[in-house]
Amino acid sequence: MSEFLVVTGLSGAGRSTTAATLEDLGWFVIDNLPATLVPKVAELVGRPGAETERVALVIGRGGGGSDSLEDVPAMLDTLRASRFRVRMLFLDAPDEVLVRRFEGTRRRHPVGSRGVEEAIADERKLLAPLRDEADIVLDTGELNPNQLRNRILEMFAGEGDDSGMQTSLLSFGYKHGVPLDVDLLFDCRFLPNPYWSEDLRPLSGLDGPVRDFVMAQPETSEFLTKVDDLLTMLLPAFVREGKSYLTVAIGCTGGRHRSVALAEALAERLGSHGVAASVFHRDVDR
Repeated sequence: MSEFLVVTGLSGAGRSTTAATLEDLGWFVIDNLPATLVPKVAELVGRPGAETERVALVIGRGGGGSDSLEDVPAMLDTLRASRFRVRMLFLDAPDEVLVRRFEGTRRRHPVGSRGVEEAIADERKLLAPLRDEADIVLDTGELNPNQLRNRILEMFAGEGDDSGMQTSLLSFGYKHGVPLDVDLLFDCRFLPNPYWSEDLRPLSGLDGPVRDFVMAQPETSEFLTKVDDLLTMLLPAFVREGKSYLTVAIGCTGGRHRSVALAEALAERLGSHGVAASVFHRDVDR
């Protein structure tokens, strides 16, 4: 089945990095095509023998202006009424992060407002209807370009036409901020912290000694079993409701030790049930 992925979001939130990564994955990427021309592209993709099966439509303020954004909901309805699989990825970030990114690059914001902050506010209003329709909202505020690339790879690299719902496990550190783009969140700070061991501090949850320390705690096995049981019950229900992505976050203080080890262990447990969950460690290198 041919597939369309609509990529949109705020300027400065990572559309260019996302587009480049999807292109590396073999998607046919079209940047800023007017929404009124998308049905023609769909017609070409749907022809018998067409070589292109996965098309990413990158839609932003540049190129078409607000008029083209107003045409996007109708375009999505047209695509979704067809035989194509259609999803939308919305890239977001906090205002202060977007301001800092624009000031760092000295680029002019594409929305013509008096200043960067006003431009971001105006663009956020313009894009609000698209954000509401998105299948997944990805918060890039805590991600550098390389981390964003890895996140996109984690989300889309292993996909197939019949992949169904994608399940992702995300480890993070509370001191770096709670991720906004998650569906379920678990706090593992009740476990003893390997950080306070001088031998374990420079290591991460990907290293054997830290993993052994975390798994040796009496509460760890019960925690993993209960979370595993909960997800085993919820995943089929989410699939029945037509959910495309499910992101489960596990947080500890710094996002380097406990949450990393537990995310890896939970992925193994889900794998034993036939659920291929991808894992992304947001703060492991901090």
